[in-house]
Amino acid sequence: MLSRQHKLIVMKIVSLFSVVRGYNIPIIILAQYLSAIFILAPEKRALDILLDFYLFLIVFASAITIASGYIINNFYDSQKDLINRPNKSMLDRLVSQKTKLSVYFTLNFIAALMALVVSWRAFLFFSGYIFLIWFYSHKIKKYAVIGNLMAAFMAVLPFFAILLFFYNQISFEEIENHRGHFVVISSHAMFLFLLLLIREMIKDLENLKGDLANNYQTIPILYNEKVSKQIITVLTFLTILPVYILINIYDVGYMDIYFYVCFMALLFFLLYLWKSNSKEQYLMLHNVLKFLIVSGVFCIVLINPSVLWHGKQLISNF
Repeated sequence: MLSRQHKLIVMKIVSLFSVVRGYNIPIIILAQYLSAIFILAPEKRALDILLDFYLFLIVFASAITIASGYIINNFYDSQKDLINRPNKSMLDRLVSQKTKLSVYFTLNFIAALMALVVSWRAFLFFSGYIFLIWFYSHKIKKYAVIGNLMAAFMAVLPFFAILLFFYNQISFEEIENHRGHFVVISSHAMFLFLLLLIREMIKDLENLKGDLANNYQTIPILYNEKVSKQIITVLTFLTILPVYILINIYDVGYMDIYFYVCFMALLFFLLYLWKSNSKEQYLMLHNVLKFLIVSGVFCIVLINPSVLWHGKQLISNF
């Protein structure tokens, strides 16, 4: 039997895990490694990439920077979450605001130190990323459009850290030969960006009551739910562009199956969106988007499974 003190410690650990959304961190790490293996460096064996110490530092710095971002976001959203997510908010409050800030600064320090070990460019990248997350949580997220755009942009930014890492591994003469990799990762990033942007706008509909009580200037509040749904519809159809590039111009192997299924799911998503008018319905739509995003991470393997066991070795530095 655990003592009361031990139970309290366990609850605080669970609370901190909830604050940093620990269940998301492994997905972020997996997505970065799969992108590196199957999109950015298919010439290399998967084992070579997994054992790359400097890549590990970049991936881990990304993960803990995002975790610290969840903390500062939770810090500023504590009053809003009491209305929108009362159960989660009560769990999160088991850890004091002072402790949250201490963990936030510690994680950022570790991320910056790891980046500095890789290179001064990596250090500047993560310093800027940390600042953007804080600025978004403190100021930008309360405003319509720019808040949604910035949230989606910051979610895809870690993948460009991986892109920069590999582009600094090749010589200037080789860049032309790797231009296709840049287009492919940019198209994947654009598709992900659009899904994340749609999800942010669904969250605005889902959190309407709490946003209104805390003077957030979101699109549903400034205009109305219909305008928000119209914008979401346009964004959904814009996903056709990156999908067309990936399927018809570049070879993404069997991952084209994912894109076809995803597009069909998004059509049903839109039909249900226009019938939705309650928090529960918007929450369901939010979960559908989360499923599509997470399943997309695992489906990266379908691009070329043979990369897992063979490839050519490339050597250079970030």
